[in-house]
Amino acid sequence: MDRDLARQRIDEISEEIRKHNYQYYVLSRPLISDQQFDLKLEELSRLEKEFPEFLYPDSPTRHVGGEITKEFRQVVHKHPMLSLGNTYSEQDIRDFEERVHKHIGEDIEFVCELKFDGVAIGLTYREGRLVQAVTRGDGIQGDDVTTNVRTIRSIPLKLRGRDYPPEFEIRGEIILPHASFKALNIQREEEGEEPFANPRNAASGSLKMLDSAEVASRKLDCYLYYLPGPGLNFSTHYESIQAARSWGFKVSAYVVRCKTIDDIFDYINTWDTARKELPFDIDGVVIKVNSIASQEQLGYTAKSPRWAIAYKFKAEEASTELISVDFQVGRTGTITPVANLRPVLLAGTVVKRATLHNADVIAELDVRTGDTVFVEKGGEIIPKITAVDLSLRPGGSKSLVFPGICPECGTSLIRREGEVAWVCPNETGCPPQIKGKLEHFISRRAMNIDSLGEGKIGILFDNKLVQSPADLYELNYEQLLGLEKLYKGEGDKKDRVVKFREKTVVNILNGIAASKTVPFDRVLYALGIRYVGETVSKKLARHFMSFDKLRTAEPPELTDVEEIGEKIARSLRLWLETPGNITLAERLQNHGVQMKFTEHPVAKKSNRLDGMTFVVSGVFENFSRDEIKQAVEDHGGKNVSSVSSRTSCLLAGNNMGPEKLRKAESLGVRIISETEFLKMIE
Repeated sequence: MDRDLARQRIDEISEEIRKHNYQYYVLSRPLISDQQFDLKLEELSRLEKEFPEFLYPDSPTRHVGGEITKEFRQVVHKHPMLSLGNTYSEQDIRDFEERVHKHIGEDIEFVCELKFDGVAIGLTYREGRLVQAVTRGDGIQGDDVTTNVRTIRSIPLKLRGRDYPPEFEIRGEIILPHASFKALNIQREEEGEEPFANPRNAASGSLKMLDSAEVASRKLDCYLYYLPGPGLNFSTHYESIQAARSWGFKVSAYVVRCKTIDDIFDYINTWDTARKELPFDIDGVVIKVNSIASQEQLGYTAKSPRWAIAYKFKAEEASTELISVDFQVGRTGTITPVANLRPVLLAGTVVKRATLHNADVIAELDVRTGDTVFVEKGGEIIPKITAVDLSLRPGGSKSLVFPGICPECGTSLIRREGEVAWVCPNETGCPPQIKGKLEHFISRRAMNIDSLGEGKIGILFDNKLVQSPADLYELNYEQLLGLEKLYKGEGDKKDRVVKFREKTVVNILNGIAASKTVPFDRVLYALGIRYVGETVSKKLARHFMSFDKLRTAEPPELTDVEEIGEKIARSLRLWLETPGNITLAERLQNHGVQMKFTEHPVAKKSNRLDGMTFVVSGVFENFSRDEIKQAVEDHGGKNVSSVSSRTSCLLAGNNMGPEKLRKAESLGVRIISETEFLKMIE
């Protein structure tokens, strides 16, 4: 085929595939079979390989992925990506409606939409082609995930029609439908990996994967719902999203216009029940003023628009029978009671287990085997038991008895003064503690050996290849190749075998080798010393500069370090005085793990917070806890974990610690909100 014919055929088949993508992924009305579609895609791919000069950025083959992203570049949003004000209260919705009428007048139309439970995304199009996709991030800037977003088939790489603006941004939510979520978790379990807790976490993790082909295989979806910015020539929000639908975007079919507060509550009440039938997760309803002129008149607060509000559904609850209680041992030895339940459908998943937290909660609920219990799941990874239906309690039931010895190793449990948890003190001989420490050591924020996971660590431990983190660095190809483990299927699930094949072994060994470059502060954190978290590890690493100097430090020297109090100092000395721990550190050092601190200059965004120290507490709208701490450091400030007279500000989020608040008030420490903090760093 000559070049002209090839170009003509590439253009022709590209348009066909775009049409079929739109019919299948946006309209859910396929016109051809999957096999016919795949044949067209294969033909296009073959022609593009033969004539690479005609491989365009908006080619449908980009949906397949294959590009590798080494890092995700930070991009400043052209228009800040603000969050919505959230409420669980009907009265707040009425107050919102009254405020709007007070400022705008009586003739107001609202738009009600589903609140998707996914990952917010901003897509920029230029001349009808997707040029950039950016996550929400901190609302001011986010990660460029364009390569991965191109693999989502419901997102058009080239728009339909001609009436779209020359350049514009559209925002929406990337989600993982229930069917894709289920298939992904089945695959992870078969490979010995921990399944994802919920579709939102899975979608978020997928967007940050390095291999776009792997992202493509996860079958993410995307609904678009907002066009920000002036000059789009629309008078209403509803009109703008209907136009977006005509350009090829996937827009929810469940968007309605409402005139009265009763219309709004009808919509809320309908979807509070009907959401269970949807093929994806929602966690509420969004109410917006429809008129764009009225939106501009109402304006914004520092973190959210005044013309919109989100009503979040209350946590779903179900009742079921408590069959038995297991007492699990964590990596620090803490004993956690976990209830085994008669399977019940809750928040779109079948729940078989729920946490009972500790001995005090068991006593307070007076929960017993055979009880009918109420289970709640409101964003938690593990559902929790909230109450017992005493009217259904069977006769002759007996109170649960918290064990006095470790259920795994038989060691007598202890309860430290001032703590609620019962703990197994056998750190070096209790199998779940050993495995837990290994899993912590390889975790992302520690040594980041992402080729290993909980399932693979379990196989290594069970085969007596790894008992200590240092053992990881002595593994070889011959030891690993062919290792396998049989996992017995439950219910209708088949038995499965996880086997270490050649590619798995190579990835594991490469990941272990790469971890030798992890800096000393993260190595300290990876050791899992009680009370030594990420922030404390950084302080210790910068102060002592090496493990050898830290090892000889006496308690007064330790407490001289900023944020290190007597409790942390005692825990450190106890760890450092344990011979097995010193042996571990020496073995890691001999294997080339970084046990000395090297200062790497970090480019600050500004000096606005120079000389200031912050205590961060609570839950925030625009940031995760880690993100807001990073923002403090990015602008020259320091993070400390406890409030003292030297603290500059207590940065207070929702549900913050009451003790920190009381101490800050008693010491006269300035207490600031997230909004005030954003103003400080603007």
